[in-house]
Amino acid sequence: MFYFDKITLNTERLLLRPLQHGDAQALFKIFSDPEVMRYWSSRPWTSMDQAYEKIAYDQAALKTGASLILGVERKTDKLLIGTCSLFEINEQCRRAEIGYVLRSDLWGQGYMNEALYTLVNCGFSDLNLNRIEADIDPRNHASAKSLQRLGFTKEGYLRERWIVEGEISDTEFYGLLQSEWIKKSIN
Repeated sequence: MFYFDKITLNTERLLLRPLQHGDAQALFKIFSDPEVMRYWSSRPWTSMDQAYEKIAYDQAALKTGASLILGVERKTDKLLIGTCSLFEINEQCRRAEIGYVLRSDLWGQGYMNEALYTLVNCGFSDLNLNRIEADIDPRNHASAKSLQRLGFTKEGYLRERWIVEGEISDTEFYGLLQSEWIKKSIN
């Protein structure tokens, strides 16, 4: 069993760390933005209570090892700019799903690629995962590019998998294997 409540990961510009109670305002700013939530599997938040509930849920998941959910903090100003996670961790099969979100005003600056590279590396090296999966809305071209840049392969397509506020959307599945990650890291 994994226990993640003390884990932190560092990149050149970012600190990936457990969410804290004081992150609620920044988290609400991210998850209440309709542009950010456009391709998410739930609607934008409407209450700060949702931020506090997510923080409490994520902290509990870290302590039990159910999920590795980390805030993405920019080192220069200690601003929480997003989250990234490995969840639905299956220890027997050494598999997890990856999820991520970033403030819309910071898109295109390489922050999420930097965070995800470090998270994926942690998943394959520290957690010894064999496989990491992603489930994205096919209209989210930026997310697909992020995954492909990391070496993920598109493996499947499910029609009309999600319904959020009456809008039906499809799913593209991506996967990355530990052996592929090791090979990519060596080259």
